Amino acid sequence: MPFPKKLPSALAFFLISLPVFAGEIITVKNIGMDLARDLANQAVLACRAKGYQVSAVVVDRSGNLRASLRDDLAASFSLEISQRKANMALFAGTNTGAFKKARGDIRPELNHIAGLIVMRGGLNIMAGGNRVGAIGVSGAPGGDIDEACAKAALEKLSERLEFAD
Repeated sequence: MPFPKKLPSALAFFLISLPVFAGEIITVKNIGMDLARDLANQAVLACRAKGYQVSAVVVDRSGNLRASLRDDLAASFSLEISQRKANMALFAGTNTGAFKKARGDIRPELNHIAGLIVMRGGLNIMAGGNRVGAIGVSGAPGGDIDEACAKAALEKLSERLEFAD
């Protein structure tokens, strides 16, 4: 059977066109329900151990609610504030305390955007080198305490986060 003359040109066209189609399908890593639930629970328990009743919310990397937990005596509005803190961490790409300190110039404007609030207590969730979501905590008498409880949850589950696939 003779070698087809059009094969080299067809192969060249195929290879040249690959980069054009390379971004058509993407794979995204996101936080799962079990880990989100456990992080929210650990954050609430960390604050409870310090004597504070708080709420904790975990959102995925797109800001979709994955888990929310309000301790027995935490104020009902602390759920909304927790979610807004988590969303702010995603938006900022860093913890909300660092963002608040670095970008006080735009804080008032950002606080008027639905779903965001520039207050301490929101941290990104990293797993296997990927940002998979964020956690927000609210209800303690200071954002530094909220942040410490969120950080305690991330540290408690750090092994699961580090080896997540």
